Amino acid sequence: MKPRPAKANHHIVFNPNHPVPEELLHSLRYEFLRRELWAPLGKEAGRIRVVIDDPDNLLKKDMIENLLRTKEVDYYPATKEDIIKFINHFYGINEATRLNGLGVSESDSKIVRLVNEMINEACNQRASDIHIEPDIKEKQVYVRFRIDGECVSFKTHPYDYRAAIVSRIKIMSNLDITERRLPQDGKIQHKRPNGEDVELRVATIPTHGYVEDVVMRILTRGKIMTMEDLQMEPDTRERFEGLMKKPYGLILLVGPTGSGKTTTAHAVLHVLNRPGVKIWTVEDPVEITQKGIRQVQVHHKIGLDFGNAMRAFLRADPDIIMVGEMRDYETAKMGVDASTTGHLVLTTLHTNNAPETIIRLLDMGIDPFAFADSLLCVMAQRLVRRLCLHCREPYHPRREEYEDLVRNFGEKDFNCLKLTYDESMTIYRAKGCPECHGVGYRGMMGLYELLIASDNIKQMIIVKKSIAAIRKTARDEGMRTLMQSGILKVLNGDTDFIEVLSVCMR
Repeated sequence: MKPRPAKANHHIVFNPNHPVPEELLHSLRYEFLRRELWAPLGKEAGRIRVVIDDPDNLLKKDMIENLLRTKEVDYYPATKEDIIKFINHFYGINEATRLNGLGVSESDSKIVRLVNEMINEACNQRASDIHIEPDIKEKQVYVRFRIDGECVSFKTHPYDYRAAIVSRIKIMSNLDITERRLPQDGKIQHKRPNGEDVELRVATIPTHGYVEDVVMRILTRGKIMTMEDLQMEPDTRERFEGLMKKPYGLILLVGPTGSGKTTTAHAVLHVLNRPGVKIWTVEDPVEITQKGIRQVQVHHKIGLDFGNAMRAFLRADPDIIMVGEMRDYETAKMGVDASTTGHLVLTTLHTNNAPETIIRLLDMGIDPFAFADSLLCVMAQRLVRRLCLHCREPYHPRREEYEDLVRNFGEKDFNCLKLTYDESMTIYRAKGCPECHGVGYRGMMGLYELLIASDNIKQMIIVKKSIAAIRKTARDEGMRTLMQSGILKVLNGDTDFIEVLSVCMR
């Protein structure tokens, strides 16, 4: 095969107004182009124009055409200096600042150190997530931590760091550093200076302007909360513990993402986990591990989903099964069937409250007779920030505030609390101190709504009554709503009403 002759093209000189060929740069790294001394200039009439230092280098041209996945390439000679100027222009890098140390790659020690320090500091501040957000307009890379449910600013870095930071995180999580057009997800195993192993779930997302954001979720690192740690109201906890010790049946833990459902599920399993019991769980991901419990990680790419894992569990002699999420009819039906054949099944759903959960499952097509027979209870929950114990400020609420609490609790139910509004009534509000980084809150706590499947509720499921009807019957039978649970914690000085309203509907 004859080598292709170089196309005779005129010498190219750098033009600072040359448009950036963004779609041609997706899979090309800044450091690679600088080292190899070539760059795509754009596309005309279906052919890609490339500036190169040596148009007669056949090996380099073959490499370029393989990377660009086309033979339709025209090569234009240019000096090394002009090629570097094009590359810097395309990647938004100023050569003067680069010489001062701002142009960096993922392998530079400063980037390695920066990412490690970011993760370590997030762990020190009890963050659940790290958000890395390059801003193409502000020319900054913003880093925020989610602490106690709120995103707070941590640091900003020069815009030139954006590609290196993202590439470093991709390398740590075994992702494709050349893929910038599609979302990717992976995991990082990180060892902190104190020897603690931390696992992070990583998601990269391409945003407007071909800039990638990164979110790293810090997994729970095996910490198991006890039933005492959950801080349910004493009567709710007593009734819930009685139900979860039943030999078979279905327990549903419901709420939005990040409401603590998995934490509650593992607190339940911690109570039930004993040598004479076989427990299987299927989760996505496995965040909390317990000795004696057999846990399975969902792996969708090979077909290991919740339904297939459940099917395998039923052949593996279980006593208790925990399903990370009931997403579809198949998984829900298998959960109901398992709970009616002698197994205790715990599972989670993304629903807003306990009565709504019943209708959601019926709408999936679940047989109402089997569902009513299997259901033990539905526990809905939310997380609110706890007032910082070092600086929370006591105050006497205005009459309007008190009446707002009564109205949202329900006047009839509030009267049962036997509280009166007088000068001695005290609740607390956020203030801010060094212990809570000035925000006034430190830590999270749960709000709980327990709907017990009484005979009346079971009959309502069979005849498919409305959400409103089920809610009324459940409240008449003693169900405390999420709002009521929150107001009790306000009156107890644990949180404030603003926090409760941020997660509960009026």
